[in-house]
Amino acid sequence: MEYRARYVLIGAFALACLLAAFGFVYWIKNTGGLGQRAIYDLRFETSVSGLNLGANVLFNGVRVGAVTAVNLDPAFPKRVTATISVDPGTPIRADTKVDVSFQGLTGATTISLRGGAPDAPKVTSENGKPPVLVAGADVGRNLTESAQATLHRLDTILDQNAKPLNTAIGGISEFADMLGKNSKRIEGLLGGLENLTGTGAPKKGPAIYDLTAVTDFPSTTPLKAQVAVPDPNAIILFDSQKILLRGANGTYSSVDNAQWADNLPKLVQARIVQSFENAHQLGEVSRPLEQVAAEYRLELGIRSFYLEPQPSPKAVVEITARLVSDKGVAGAQLFSATAAAKSTDAADAVAALNAAFNDVAKQVVSWTLTTL
Repeated sequence: MEYRARYVLIGAFALACLLAAFGFVYWIKNTGGLGQRAIYDLRFETSVSGLNLGANVLFNGVRVGAVTAVNLDPAFPKRVTATISVDPGTPIRADTKVDVSFQGLTGATTISLRGGAPDAPKVTSENGKPPVLVAGADVGRNLTESAQATLHRLDTILDQNAKPLNTAIGGISEFADMLGKNSKRIEGLLGGLENLTGTGAPKKGPAIYDLTAVTDFPSTTPLKAQVAVPDPNAIILFDSQKILLRGANGTYSSVDNAQWADNLPKLVQARIVQSFENAHQLGEVSRPLEQVAAEYRLELGIRSFYLEPQPSPKAVVEITARLVSDKGVAGAQLFSATAAAKSTDAADAVAALNAAFNDVAKQVVSWTLTTL
């Protein structure tokens, strides 16, 4: 029993020392510590919600002391008196403004003092009591009251404009529904604007295709004749880079995303000249633009150069040839050929047209050599 009583006494002493230490630190921090302090009473005629003992006292935003007491006046139910302890060097005058503020949006309540004129008289004490500073009538409105007032004004605005707001929301809903139904058209319009202004992604061009010249000719004795091959004649339909499809009713269309490397007459002329060169049977073959005085002129005309999709895809090529010299027309002939196509796709269509053209070009070269 004696040991237990001794332990209880030691524990009580240690707890008392700990409490005394906390009290001493609190006194140092909030009531001025060891130095001299100036005491003032602040009188409020309105609510000061959240103001507690130890609350900071700020003068122009600088901490100068703390609240040491908060009391009610039994004689005046609306009055609250707060006692503050501040640094004696704080320039508190008779015109110093007293307010209640908050540290941060939801922080602790603080006393905020704002300095006045430098020549204003100092606050004096009466009957040995601390000097008194009286707060204004609008002091003490807290954030909750301000928020309630704001919400009340917002509710009034919404109530007065309920019908226009409902109309506006309905219009926005209809506009959004219209955008959803016409999204593809809007995307196309935006794409067109991007292409017009040059800000859109580069558009991939059509595939480019060429014809080939004939290379497999039999070996014969070469001729010394000179032949010039001018630009072939063609109607506007064939004088383009389009790879044509001819429908059953005689109408024409073009293969999507594909075109010839040059206008068709220029392409036919170039490959016919190359075919003659590959045959090695003439003394000279050229174009009139190359300023070669040729004995003969091979005049070509494109009659047909298209793919027929029905009943089964096939290429049709027809070219007329007329061999002319200074003495007159040495001969004239129509050459034609067809070639089956696997499909109407660009690659298959070009392969069939190239095969039919090679057949016609070989006929033209052989006929020319025989006529000469």
